Amino acid sequence: MSASTPDLQPLPVESVLPALRTALATRGLAVLQAPPGAGKTTRVPLALLDVLREGKLVVLEPRRVAARAAARRLAAQLGEEVGQTVGLTTRDERATSRRTRIEVVTDGVLLRRFQRDAAVEDTDLLLFDEFHERRLEADLALAFALDLRALRPDLQLLIASATLEGARVARLLGGDGPPAPVITATGRSHPVLVEHRDRPAHGALPETVADVAAELLRTSDGHVLAFLPGAAEIRRTVRSLASHTLPSDVQVLPLHGALPPADQDAALAPLPAGQRKVVVATDLAESSVTIAGVTAVVDAGRSREPRFDPATGMSGLVTVAASRASADQRAGRAGRTGPGRCIRLWPAREHAARDAHPRPAIATDDLTGAALEVVSWGAPVEDLALLDRPPAAAWRRAQQTLRALGALDPEGRITAHGRALAALPVHPRLGHLLVQARDAAGDASSGGRGGRVDLAVELVAVLSDRDLLVVPPEAPTCDLAARV
Repeated sequence: MSASTPDLQPLPVESVLPALRTALATRGLAVLQAPPGAGKTTRVPLALLDVLREGKLVVLEPRRVAARAAARRLAAQLGEEVGQTVGLTTRDERATSRRTRIEVVTDGVLLRRFQRDAAVEDTDLLLFDEFHERRLEADLALAFALDLRALRPDLQLLIASATLEGARVARLLGGDGPPAPVITATGRSHPVLVEHRDRPAHGALPETVADVAAELLRTSDGHVLAFLPGAAEIRRTVRSLASHTLPSDVQVLPLHGALPPADQDAALAPLPAGQRKVVVATDLAESSVTIAGVTAVVDAGRSREPRFDPATGMSGLVTVAASRASADQRAGRAGRTGPGRCIRLWPAREHAARDAHPRPAIATDDLTGAALEVVSWGAPVEDLALLDRPPAAAWRRAQQTLRALGALDPEGRITAHGRALAALPVHPRLGHLLVQARDAAGDASSGGRGGRVDLAVELVAVLSDRDLLVVPPEAPTCDLAARV
């Protein structure tokens, strides 16, 4: 541990810190396997401060809520505010200073940084946290980092995850040499009694989850954590719980990515002694964030994953059965402080037929943005170290889309328009809309074009983020006329 944090309670990951330091010193590469609660996110960065040279330790978190929570926790252990030794950079927030030695960023931020400054010379060590989520941006960022090590062998890489095929990742990191060292830390886990029940009736999932959560409040101590696939189901579950007669000391709190930061923080914050809560969350509560005091879990068994939609040429979220690894992660949340209980809302006979791990986004997502990132980077995709290769047909389709947008020339080289699109943190189709509107306004010799730019910005804001309005689940997810 760093000398700056001598009063902290020990966590399981501390037992492997010497091996981790040795691996980074000798190979500059390591894979850390540690379950939620072992301390990999909030202890390892602080413990590695003394191995840095002149640069920073950049911690990659897959979600904004996780990045914000990690930065706050790291800074609190040093008795500081975020923006001093520990900084934070997301699409919406930036809190850094000349003192910053650890910077927590989201994967999209890191990709933009690679494209602006390929050598990332201000960075000594990249820590990819929660890599098992297999987001497309994280896969690309790791491939670029491994490619960069040919020029910057001093750049150290650490891959950390709770549920990960460690040996496979180690081989990827090792390249043509021996695999990277795999270091495993055990967690503080207690037995969790897992119970399978029948699948809820069609359309009744939120109400069933609410009923089971109310049951767990009556039959167990501590907090209850409920997993649902998305925000619409969470809102219905919260409303259904309000119709139950719950103890007066119980709070019901939603947790998903579209909530304002203050509401997300409220779901994560500890409560005064004697109070309990039901946190109704998406899969971001599987491993990205920690909710202390949970002793019971109700798992709807579903997740939302990106899938390419040929009709729109872009990705949308679809509801799928959660993988076995995800289900294990969710159940484990109930066993952090003592014996726990998990109720799964699907029959036990169906469990073995589920995917072992979540499907990597590179296999299911729209690859247009990824293809633009790769051509901007300047290396053929075949030469990049990717844990999974992109499907050939999907990659060809992505390149065809970029040519149609004018981002690639007939030989597949990036154009000036393509570089303009690559500089924007939106899908290339939406970036094309912004650039075209800007150029049209710039070419206009008289007024009246500024409104087109404003409209383009509003359209892209609506199309590139979650829906701004609360609507019934059966309503269109994004009615442009209503939103704009």
